[in-house]
Amino acid sequence: MTFTPAPIKPLIEMADLEKLDIRVGTILSVEEVANSDNLMRLRVSFGDHERRIIAGIKQERADAKEIEGKQALFVVNLPPRRMRGAVSEGMLFDIGYADGLRPVLAVTETTTKDGARAG
Repeated sequence: MTFTPAPIKPLIEMADLEKLDIRVGTILSVEEVANSDNLMRLRVSFGDHERRIIAGIKQERADAKEIEGKQALFVVNLPPRRMRGAVSEGMLFDIGYADGLRPVLAVTETTTKDGARAG
């Protein structure tokens, strides 16, 4: 399969990037969201607290539970969002979905502290 990267988006100011709060979290559990073919509820540790994050990953891998115990990057300063009756307190930061590729987790090189900021 040939892949052509999408064009680079317009330039932004550093202040715009600094608005995003992207943190490392450990995925403690993965559960199905009722009445959804795609959504999974992740329980994620950010060191000093846990959050529930809804992610559309059910169809992306043979077993969505394979990501339990892994660290990944999450956007944590989005307003809570209700999806299929479940509230999401952030967003899983993954790679590939926007390009039509099988998404992969954005992960740390080695294990680090939950709650550590990216940037």
